Amino acid sequence: MDAEKIKQLYAAGERYFPAANLIKAKLIGASLPGINLWGADLSGANLARAKLWGADLSRANLANANLTRANLCGVKLNEANLRGAKLNFTKLYGADLTGAYYDETTRFSRNFDPVSRNMQKF
Repeated sequence: MDAEKIKQLYAAGERYFPAANLIKAKLIGASLPGINLWGADLSGANLARAKLWGADLSRANLANANLTRANLCGVKLNEANLRGAKLNFTKLYGADLTGAYYDETTRFSRNFDPVSRNMQKF
């Protein structure tokens, strides 16, 4: 399923897209609050400025994804792969990052402490 199909189905009221294959999807500025992308592969996706508050991205693969300036407030990111992801200026208020994976190439906003958010470094 591609990014355009997801946006089309979302606009029609669908919210549940578990394990969707969205590798390198272009979802820049997409407004998809409450979407369920549990276990989806979003590796290399561009989600800059996306509005995803309240979404479920648990166990999603967001390796090397661009989440710069995205709104991830209240998002479930449990056990998500954030290795190499760009999270500069990303809104993470109330987001659950328990068990999410990051590495030395993951970029966070200034003063963000992944350890205090129960993230795991790999």
